[in-house]
Amino acid sequence: MSINIGYSVAVIAIAVKSRHTCRVETRRSRGRPAIPLDRIVTTALEIVDDEGADALSMRTLAQRLDSGTATLYRHFTGRADLIAHVVDLVFGSVEIDAAQLSAMPWRQACKTAAYAMFDVLRRHRNVAPLLGADVLIGPNAMAGREGLIAILLDNGFPPVLAARSYATLARYILGFAIQLSGRRDDLDDAGLSQFFHNLDPRQFPATVKVADSLPVPLEDEFAFGLELIIDGLAQTLARSPQRKPKRRSG
Repeated sequence: MSINIGYSVAVIAIAVKSRHTCRVETRRSRGRPAIPLDRIVTTALEIVDDEGADALSMRTLAQRLDSGTATLYRHFTGRADLIAHVVDLVFGSVEIDAAQLSAMPWRQACKTAAYAMFDVLRRHRNVAPLLGADVLIGPNAMAGREGLIAILLDNGFPPVLAARSYATLARYILGFAIQLSGRRDDLDDAGLSQFFHNLDPRQFPATVKVADSLPVPLEDEFAFGLELIIDGLAQTLARSPQRKPKRRSG
């Protein structure tokens, strides 16, 4: 999936209002040279990766670029617009071959897409807090949504079930990504395991009984839950009175 930053919503709206049919150009004042949009967004992502989501501001980004905030406002209406570009840059780095994905059975396609998205969010774990506020409508996020929903529709999912299935998978992945960003450094799995083993069996008999299996590694928990979701979707599809003939085997 290639990186495609695209225009901000504000720029597109201005173009539509003005009835422009050509590329929208922004004025450039004399003095500082223009900075390419892709470099700005990549640098913003580096700040989030290095220092956390809260560290990203127009001022800190300008300082990292050795530029002024006015340069940034030529591209973005504000921090929210900048964040939308950063998030879509992350989704553009999801490594999925669209043709291979569409050729898979739908269950395998869902798993492959989910693991690819989770792997990217694990590499950029500080981005997770930026994902929960809005529905993602950047070019790369839209392409990913379109591809997976198309696979579900082609395999007999009614439109409502296809939309809800995608939303459920996406929120599930996001939930685990947020856990990655909020994990405590002072309590690792070994420490947690010892904590559970040391509990009073009279007060927590059930927890002590399964202490050898706690905590569940996050990767195992993700895989287990993903299987449950996909199994549940298969059962829901089989029961759906609106189920359509599938074009590929699932």
